[in-house]
Amino acid sequence: MMAGPKTARNGNLIAATGMTLAILATIFLYKDDNGTHLENHYWIFGGILIGSIAGWFAAKKVQMTAMPQMVSLFNGMGGACAALIALVEFPKALEHFQHGWEILFMSTILCGLVIGSVSFSGSMVAYLKLNGNLKKDIRLPFYNILNTSLIVGIVGLTICLAGGHIPDAEQFKLWTWILLSAALGYGILFVLPIGGADMPVVISLLNSFTGMAAAFGGFLYDNMAMLTGGILVGSAGTILTVVMCKAMNRSLTNVIFGAFGTGGKSVDTSSNGVEKTYKETNPSDLAVLLNYSQKVIIIPGYGLAVAQAQHVVNEMEQILNERGVEVKYAIHPVAGRMPGHMNVLLAESNVEYEKLVEMDDINPEFNTCDVAIVLGANDVVNPAAKEDPNSPIYGMPILNVEDAKTTIVNKRSMNVGYAGIDNDLFYRDKTSMLFGDAKKVLTEIVSELKNL
Repeated sequence: MMAGPKTARNGNLIAATGMTLAILATIFLYKDDNGTHLENHYWIFGGILIGSIAGWFAAKKVQMTAMPQMVSLFNGMGGACAALIALVEFPKALEHFQHGWEILFMSTILCGLVIGSVSFSGSMVAYLKLNGNLKKDIRLPFYNILNTSLIVGIVGLTICLAGGHIPDAEQFKLWTWILLSAALGYGILFVLPIGGADMPVVISLLNSFTGMAAAFGGFLYDNMAMLTGGILVGSAGTILTVVMCKAMNRSLTNVIFGAFGTGGKSVDTSSNGVEKTYKETNPSDLAVLLNYSQKVIIIPGYGLAVAQAQHVVNEMEQILNERGVEVKYAIHPVAGRMPGHMNVLLAESNVEYEKLVEMDDINPEFNTCDVAIVLGANDVVNPAAKEDPNSPIYGMPILNVEDAKTTIVNKRSMNVGYAGIDNDLFYRDKTSMLFGDAKKVLTEIVSELKNL
């Protein structure tokens, strides 16, 4: 049911019901080696109640523009849980100094600790970036060397600890805390230099980390539900990460070690000393153009989400449909701030899912399109990805909006996108700029259309 928006809601409800049954079964049916059931039910259900209330209110109040931050935050909490599980079981690990060493048990604890910690701290940095708290591009000197050295050290220390190569219990405890600190630090350093253009990939990757960490928790407790859930999340996150990288025509190592800047800087509108010029249009002229078009393709971006204009764009689409204009939505895999962001946003305004067309399917249709309207998107329509070998996004597949008869770009200003580079599309002969808040501009267009 998760495969389509019409059934995704029911799929989520079934998944939530299944998780509730798994939790209740664990609480009431679980027995330890001595045949004892779980105790402290008041504490357990008190924690469940607090978490449920907090999660309910967070999910109900969150704006669609803040959905990526919430996903990062909740994902980070999952990683923290996995790390805490490892810490709770850590005293049992120390008992093995007296009762014989078990490499598999120690490896499970340490892997859950490391991966969960990386997921937690990395997700928190991703949250701060997406929420706008970390706007600057922060890169330490030789950060690639630093990050690589740190992860090699973490892996080496994990192997050393799991293999029982530190015979003293106190030293073992000390080095484990060092390992925890290093993992938390790596999560921060891992995400810190990665720019906003790569955030969808990072979120997918961190999601897979949390799933793997949860699976190690399932191993520890011999809990099949936890193990299965962790494997599903881990494998789905990994597959999605690969798909996102493929959509950007970049390798995962390039995303991690060759990150874009976070962008948002003032644009340089000169090229080789020649001032670039662009044309402007207005809602009234665009309404007339749309009214006499046969085919219109809308390209949604993060600016549409920021303006919360999804309902107005659907209203515009309905008016055009009534007048015989074919309207479709071109969806780039990395548009927005997380995988599927635009799909969820438009589904909220009841846009028919069949009208959301993926990049590979919609690109051949742009040359038969009368008007392509870019709403708050930037890097996913930048021709530099195809034409400029020196561009940091060179090789990334884009939406071929420049093939349309007329291209309209709605932006608040001429500032660069999240990749931090200028967009030559804005200065082309067939392109006109429509400045302003997407919701306000679209509302004016709808008003003009109704008067025609």
